[in-house]
Formats: sequence, structure tokens, C-alpha cells
Amino acid sequence: MADFHEVRLPLRLALASSGGPTRRTDIVRLSNGRESRNARWMNARRRYEVGSSVKTLDDLYEIISFFEARRGQLHGFRFRDPLDHKSCAPGLVPSSGDQPLGTGDGETRIFDITKVYGDAGGSSVRRIAKPVAGTIMVARDGVPLSAFEYATDTTAGTITFADHAVPPPGATLTAGFEFDVPVRFNIDNLDINLTAFRAGQVPTLPLVEIVP
Repeated sequence: MADFHEVRLPLRLALASSGGPTRRTDIVRLSNGRESRNARWMNARRRYEVGSSVKTLDDLYEIISFFEARRGQLHGFRFRDPLDHKSCAPGLVPSSGDQPLGTGDGETRIFDITKVYGDAGGSSVRRIAKPVAGTIMVARDGVPLSAFEYATDTTAGTITFADHAVPPPGATLTAGFEFDVPVRFNIDNLDINLTAFRAGQVPTLPLVEIVP
């Protein structure tokens, strides 16, 4: 991913953030009263607001330093979504059987890491471009694999199986992991208010997901 810095916004500045997935849908009302709906985006794009997390002078200085190092909107970075940063529900511990990775064909060695959101009515597959190093677990047909059987690329979100461990035809592959969201600042200026001695705020500090 061009112009991306593999650093994460400090976690304490993300805990009080707000935001989530955004979709773009065109809705046309027909003459018979019905609607025609068309999805303009194949996948959701997440947006966040982290300004409310910045309160102390130390927080203000840290966000200024982080903002300047990214040069405003120029360079992307990692952001941990407080609600959605695991292959499982927030209160659970990730396991190697959490998410489908693919099906072996005896030749393919590289698989994209994904997360599926769904229910009986439908589902959506999200590409995970920024998994967290040291958290990725893989299983084949329900059996966890050892680390020497595969390698992970945490900058691209892929798993590559070793030559001796290429998944055979029909093998079911699953994975568990933690992940960050690739984002950038959605402004080029910081509006900082000093509200009291050793305290202040940033009224707005929006982030927008960078689509991999």
C-alpha cells in the first residue's frame, strides 16, 4: 500500500472513538411506489472520530506529533477499532477456526486473510489487510498448524504456506487473528483548544479507512 506507515495510533487515543462502517446505496423511487436499490460500493468503508479521546496536554502533544509525522492526510497508518479488531466477537479469544481462509487445491500457496459478517439472510466478506503480528493462527480441516508450516505478511494481509505444507485438494482452511484498520486523517489541519490548565481538546479529528 503506497504512502502507508506501519505504525498504530496510540491505543488510549482510540478507546473513546466513535464511528464504524459506511456504505453507499443509490435508491430510486419508481412510479408504482416501489424502490430500486443499487449498491455503489462493493464493500463498506469505515470512518471514525477520535477527537473526544484527546484531553490532556500530553495527549495533545502526542496527537500533534503523530499528525505531523503522517503529514496530515498524506500517509496512512494503523488504527485499532475498539469494537471490531478480532476474528471473533469482542469478548472472546481468537482461535484458529474462527474465519474461513479458503479451500486447498494442491497448488495454491498464498491466501488472503478475510472476515465474514453474516446471518441467515446474507453475508459480507471483508478483506483484512493489516493483521497484527504474532496473533495469526491457522488450521487445516480443524487441526491447528505449527508456525513452520506457513508464513504471514502483516503488511499485506496474506498467509503463505511452505512448500512442504501446500494444502491438498479439498482441505478446509481457517484462521484466527487480531487486526488493525488501515486509515488516514481526513483533515489537513488541527484545530486545538486549550480549555484549562494542562487540559485541552481537539473538537474534530476524523479518520477514514483506506481501501486495500
